[in-house]
Amino acid sequence: MRTYRYFLLLFWVGQPYPSLSTPVSKRTSGFPAKKRALELSGNSKNELSRSKRSWMWNQFFLLEEYTGSDYQYVGKLHSDQDRGDGSLKYILSGDGAGDLFIINENTGDIQATKRLDREEKPVYILRAQAINRRTGRPVEPESEFIIKIHDINDNEPIFTKEVYTATVPEMSDVGTFVVQVTATDADDPTYGNSAKVVYSILQGQPYFSVESETGIIKTALLNMDRENREQYQVVIQAKDMGGQMGGLSGTTTVNITLTDVNDNPPRFPQSTYQFKTPESSPPGTPIGRIKASDADVGENAEIVYSITDGEGLDMFDVITDQETQEGIITVRKLLDFEKKKVYTLKVEASNPRVETRFQYLGPFKDSATVRIVVEDVDEPPVFSKLAYILQIREDAQINTTIGSVTAQDPDASRNPIKYSVDRHTDMDRIFNIDSGNGSIFTSKLLDRETLLWHNITVIATEINNPKQSSRVPLYIKVLDVNDNAPEFAEFYETFVCEKAKADQLIQTLRAVDKDDPYSGHQFSFSLAPEATSGSNFTIRDNKDNTAGILTRKNGYNRHEMSTYLLPVVISDNDYPVQSSTGTVTVRVCACDHHGNMQSCHAEALIHPTGLSTGALVAILLCIVILLVTVVLFAALRRQRKKEPLIISKEDIRDNIVSYNDEGGGEEDTQAFDIGTLRNPEAIEDNKLRRDIVPEALFLPRRTPTARDNTDVRDFINQRLKENDTDPTAPPYDSLATYAYEGTGSVADSLSSLESVTTDGDQDYDYLSDWGPRFKKLADMYGGVDSDKDS
Repeated sequence: MRTYRYFLLLFWVGQPYPSLSTPVSKRTSGFPAKKRALELSGNSKNELSRSKRSWMWNQFFLLEEYTGSDYQYVGKLHSDQDRGDGSLKYILSGDGAGDLFIINENTGDIQATKRLDREEKPVYILRAQAINRRTGRPVEPESEFIIKIHDINDNEPIFTKEVYTATVPEMSDVGTFVVQVTATDADDPTYGNSAKVVYSILQGQPYFSVESETGIIKTALLNMDRENREQYQVVIQAKDMGGQMGGLSGTTTVNITLTDVNDNPPRFPQSTYQFKTPESSPPGTPIGRIKASDADVGENAEIVYSITDGEGLDMFDVITDQETQEGIITVRKLLDFEKKKVYTLKVEASNPRVETRFQYLGPFKDSATVRIVVEDVDEPPVFSKLAYILQIREDAQINTTIGSVTAQDPDASRNPIKYSVDRHTDMDRIFNIDSGNGSIFTSKLLDRETLLWHNITVIATEINNPKQSSRVPLYIKVLDVNDNAPEFAEFYETFVCEKAKADQLIQTLRAVDKDDPYSGHQFSFSLAPEATSGSNFTIRDNKDNTAGILTRKNGYNRHEMSTYLLPVVISDNDYPVQSSTGTVTVRVCACDHHGNMQSCHAEALIHPTGLSTGALVAILLCIVILLVTVVLFAALRRQRKKEPLIISKEDIRDNIVSYNDEGGGEEDTQAFDIGTLRNPEAIEDNKLRRDIVPEALFLPRRTPTARDNTDVRDFINQRLKENDTDPTAPPYDSLATYAYEGTGSVADSLSSLESVTTDGDQDYDYLSDWGPRFKKLADMYGGVDSDKDS
């Protein structure tokens, strides 16, 4: 290591002359003078004096990381006024003065006491001054100088990450960017090559390379295949001093993973597959699984299966299991062993995502042959139709054959079949079936008007294997036969006014028929033959399945004939013809000039029995009002008869009695003396109420009065004992009131209950001291006192 020493010599040069002189400059060894200061001072206009201050400055330089045992010499400060007699003293201040840097106050030598690190602090700014040791005054103004720390290569390059992780697609071209690594050096980049970093690869060749100046890692080998090797570990070195010998270095690890691309087509591990399935398999039943392998991963390994050729394109299907990437072959339509026993399919597996740059590797699909064998299964009988519809007339006799059903065993064995009716669908056993040939016949008479359709189920069962059976619905429609006569749509009861004119329409008739002829209903109306001659009414057929009743004369007399019964014959137009006779009741009534009925012998037409609803409501309302009146009257009389029960203040029962009056307050002295409740000694014997006359008198019991100082508890116990031992007490529970508060209250009482028994006036002046809430009370009682005083 080369050590530089710098000396700064500071001199005062020259003496005062009559004229201005130029100062002489001196240098420290090896450094030019940075500045010269000239200070002129004059005692008169003719005499000038020059203050000879000449600090010769330059920057001090100091190497970092000094390893010597002595203090490191920095430089020397000297003033030209220093004559070596010790009269001057050098002082140092600023960054690190007295700690890192010390100065010899006599000689001005500056030394560093510790090892300095440029990376911690590269520049120190200090101030120097020379003072008179005796007076303590500065002989030179304070000046500033700089100490710069020269860098040495003491820091190795450090990468920003200890471990880098990167990915690059497989099969990438040479020079494909992978990742960039960065290392930093704490040394001074402006001084020498200490901070100049160069990158190199220590591990990872020949697959990858790194640019020496930028740290960019690139692929160096063509067609790196992930399927052969997926992970690579690369070690990168960063070395300072431009990579020269003696430079410091640091390393980092880069883990590189090759990502997958679709560069591998799917391949079947075998060219032929064979599966079996029973012919009874329903659509959607899986038959088997096939799988093509793909060396790629993720979406590049996704496979789509399809049937491209073969005999069962419409009988089978293949779907892809997204979890396992398998092809599932399923049944698409029902199979029949008797029709076809073996199917051959061609199944293809392909990648849905293909990269065009790898198409030169070949087609990204593969195919295999799948052979499916259909197994024979004992199947149930099969009907010739999915459903049967039969018809029969409702007048058919029992055991009449309606039709037949046919079923056969689809198996090659052709087992014999027997037929039966599901009795859950024919609970009344109206139909039956021949078990051998499937003929359907009736077992009971039918009625279309009761049930038009009969829905039953026929069962076909193999005789050799009863477990094999099948069902078919059978719908039987009952055809109509004209076996019901028409009749009135409702019961007709009408009236005719006494003043009716001839040919006047009094009623329109309608008919219904339970039968349902193919051409529709056609009814005819006429009077019964026995009523044709001498009838007072006629029937007019409207030819639209309605008819009208007309009068044949002018005027009717209800006193001569009040009711007419008119027989009407209704016939249909079907075969065989069916007819019935209905009766229409016609009453003769008195009517107003508008033809509205007023009165006749047919009031019952509106209310056949009893009174009208309005009359019944009125009667009930009157009864309710009468009952309410009686109850109120009885309650009032009972209340008037009620008299007070207490006839003596000393009645041992002390019953609660209501006198229906409020009393006169404290001024009422006619009722009873309330003061006796407070003062039992004031009770007078045989003192009764003077405002009423009791109905009965009870001889009062004399009760000894309590002493003045008797406690309330003793008083109550005394009263309780008297009531318990009284032989005249009633044998029922009664309310006994012991209204005695005791005597001798120290606080007295504000109550006015004792005002009746006390004659002295009380002083209520203290109420005025109780605040605004008692002001009204104080004014009332204070006013009374004022009135008495006046």
